[in-house]
Amino acid sequence: MTRTSRLLACSAALAIALGATPAWADGTRAGTTITNNVTVNYQVGGVAQTAITATNTFTVDRKVNLVVAEVGGTATIVTPGQVLAVTTFTVTNTSNDTIDVILQGTQQTGGASAFGSLADTFDAGNVRLFVDSNGNGTYDDGTDLQVTYLDELSASPTGDTNTRTVFVVVDVPVTGAANQNLVTDDVATVILTGTAAQGGAAGSQGTAFVETTGANTAGVDTVFADTAADGNTARDGQSFARDDYRVTAAALTAAKTSTIVSDPQNGTTNPKAVPGAVIEYCIAITNAAGSATATSVVVTDPVPAELAFLASSIRVNGTVDGSGICQGDGGTGGTFAGTIVTATLDPIAAGETRTVRFQATVQ
Repeated sequence: MTRTSRLLACSAALAIALGATPAWADGTRAGTTITNNVTVNYQVGGVAQTAITATNTFTVDRKVNLVVAEVGGTATIVTPGQVLAVTTFTVTNTSNDTIDVILQGTQQTGGASAFGSLADTFDAGNVRLFVDSNGNGTYDDGTDLQVTYLDELSASPTGDTNTRTVFVVVDVPVTGAANQNLVTDDVATVILTGTAAQGGAAGSQGTAFVETTGANTAGVDTVFADTAADGNTARDGQSFARDDYRVTAAALTAAKTSTIVSDPQNGTTNPKAVPGAVIEYCIAITNAAGSATATSVVVTDPVPAELAFLASSIRVNGTVDGSGICQGDGGTGGTFAGTIVTATLDPIAAGETRTVRFQATVQ
């Protein structure tokens, strides 16, 4: 700063004109030089004197602030064994400088999930990060680019130049803790963290910012302005958000019953399981209420050596009554090969039961 002063006579008339309106640094790009000029005009004995001037110049410092936010406000529903399960986030640069953002996708270990009252119970596999390359807001496998950082997020909120959409993509295992099968309402909570880094060199990741300590310098200082919203730590140059993968699994149970249809001595009246008797087996497969629909359900049943399978007796996709007793319905289907009855059922929705029935003769 340059100072100019002059002792003026008491009779002097003084007029001050500022050369510029005060400029506020908030929103002004880091590194901008702001110059303020002052001019002093005066007279002595009614005669105008040479004006005096003074100049002040300072450099706008860098205010670093970025916001990572979850998109959608609800858990992503997945099934055991699913691949390419996606959660979506936005990363927004609200700094006054172009920055890179170093990305890290991690998994929460226990504790409350991001949404609802459930707990984090398992870890997803193969965690990867992708940027929305075509800007459609939807993950496109083979199109969106896998990344470890975001390059050159502008300080100018024009279009999406200061906001990028980032997808966390995982594979869901079949089993979780203690190698137990995943069940409905198991949750894997993932965390996307962004760290502000030096921008300005397109195509290469900048180094993470370090906040300037001590007194203001003549150059561009760095000040962290991120807040403690949503569990973040204030003024650490980072931001994170969480999202959940919540499992909806099929919960199948199987019940097998047998009924004596007839025997050679009694016919169908109070038949007994004697040699020559016809036995009907019924396998009932039930999917618990609130579960995911079970598909590609295949029933395999070896016929004991003491029984002889009755050809064309297989009936599939039958029902049970309110007591769980198999009904005499269903369509033809299934196969018998060697000693094995095999039948494929239609999809079993939550709360549904489907049956497989076949008959055999006691040897």
